[in-house]
Amino acid sequence: MPRGRRATEGAKPEAGSGRFYMISVVSKAYGIHPQTLRLYEREGLLKPSRTDGNTRLYSEEDLRQLEVILNLTRDLGVNLAGVEIALNMRRKMEQVQEEVSGFVAWVRQELARAAQEGWQERLQQALVRLPPTPLARSAAEATPAGPPEPPGGRRE
Repeated sequence: MPRGRRATEGAKPEAGSGRFYMISVVSKAYGIHPQTLRLYEREGLLKPSRTDGNTRLYSEEDLRQLEVILNLTRDLGVNLAGVEIALNMRRKMEQVQEEVSGFVAWVRQELARAAQEGWQERLQQALVRLPPTPLARSAAEATPAGPPEPPGGRRE
């Protein structure tokens, strides 16, 4: 992993997010030209933070994103439009995963709370057997036993 600098005071990176690397360090570490990094930024694939002097600073998250981009372009032959689609799909999948994880946590919490409150006993007490209603009996009695009678009333 390349050696980098911490964000200077007045820089815009998120607080407590770790180390930051200048474009020259990143380009050497990954064997790509700085113009390629600038292109990725113009295309919206990377979003490095900036210092007050407008120097790009790449975070650990930016480097992980760059590794995905390089894997897609170098190893799989995906063009930049395809990379953008793949990154958007990945972002959406992560959002869905977070939502599903939140839902699963909520279900577990509700099941634990229900178990503590004894919901099985309350459910059995709430269920009451009722005799069949007259409507159900009359419908069963009205059903003819044989095949339906043909039009005209004659059977052959």
